[in-house]
Amino acid sequence: MNPRKVTDGVFFVGAPDWDRRLFDALIPLPEGTSYNAYLITGQEKTALIDTVDPTKWEVLKAYLEKVNNIDYVVIQHVEQDHSGSLPMVLEKYPNAVVIANSKAKELILTHLHVPEEKIQVIEDGDKLDLGGLTLQFIFAPWVHWPETMLTYLPERKLLFTCDFLGSHLATSSLFIEDERLVYLGAKRYYAEIMSPFRNLIKGHLEKIKKLDIDMIAPSHGPIYQNPDFIIEAYEEWISDQPKNIVLLPWISMHGSTQAMVEYLTSKLVEKGVEVQPYDISKADLGELTMATVDAATIILAAPTILTNMHPMAELVAYWVSILRPKAKAYGFIGSYGWGGKTLETVKSLFSGIKADFFEPVLVKGLPTQTDYEALDKLADAIVEKHRVLGLLP
Repeated sequence: MNPRKVTDGVFFVGAPDWDRRLFDALIPLPEGTSYNAYLITGQEKTALIDTVDPTKWEVLKAYLEKVNNIDYVVIQHVEQDHSGSLPMVLEKYPNAVVIANSKAKELILTHLHVPEEKIQVIEDGDKLDLGGLTLQFIFAPWVHWPETMLTYLPERKLLFTCDFLGSHLATSSLFIEDERLVYLGAKRYYAEIMSPFRNLIKGHLEKIKKLDIDMIAPSHGPIYQNPDFIIEAYEEWISDQPKNIVLLPWISMHGSTQAMVEYLTSKLVEKGVEVQPYDISKADLGELTMATVDAATIILAAPTILTNMHPMAELVAYWVSILRPKAKAYGFIGSYGWGGKTLETVKSLFSGIKADFFEPVLVKGLPTQTDYEALDKLADAIVEKHRVLGLLP
């Protein structure tokens, strides 16, 4: 199998994963994903940028069948979907030197047990001359691990961005054919692993905007021949300004909480607020996660089971709290049968979030007229908050 040409001296040797349907044992992948690796052939030296997930080693091996020598293996990120085949590559090319930063070296030693003497540590801004082609390393910590870095090939105006700007999308095409499909795959990926580091990503984005770039080659998804497409998308996602959206993840056991959700949704829509309700028991967690990127308000709705909040709702609350989205306000509505500690759990899970919290609406049994009036007040409070944020006239 011959490496696939990206541009002069640059070849794709990665692997699509059509069948993978879960990432991080958590987020659904309706379009699969890919593990991208790139072979750079200079006049004097050859470098491999990243490897592939170990489950796809045979694909990478087939691409490298006619490659007699690799001098360097650049590890931009040590998570196994990028570095997992490194031991096999080094077995095939025993003279290859691993290029990594000091933090990556530490992780390579612990995660992959590669001999320390095989690793050459580089610093931010260092360059590697391959003969006519130069690799320049740009550190990008917390995108999304502390050791992540990017690699710039100035002679081809090509930036290898690792996880940064990537998308969950398996495709036989090297380059983007459907920007809308890639947009959704990239947003899903950003929401899951990038959004907690939104403020740091702002700096990294400004750094790469200073480079002369014709193409962006991520480690997941197809290559961008129009870099502005993904850069502009990221600028929207990382901005501090949310949209006029209420995200409403909910779950109901006997219909009481569902009745509250349906009532609140109708009231908010009447007042000009977009509502995105997700039934937690059925929803794609990836889609729910994507919705956290834009929402100005997040209202969790759940019943009490035994003495505490429904555990599926508790998982969502925990997940939202660690994503740290840009939402400016939060709230809780729900029901209970005879008692419990649901509100205490909600307050504990959201205690680290710096945002406004609306007065919760918790009802015993089926909601009464008084309870619906409380939901009216909650709807009014949400509308006022969105108005103050400039999202409503």
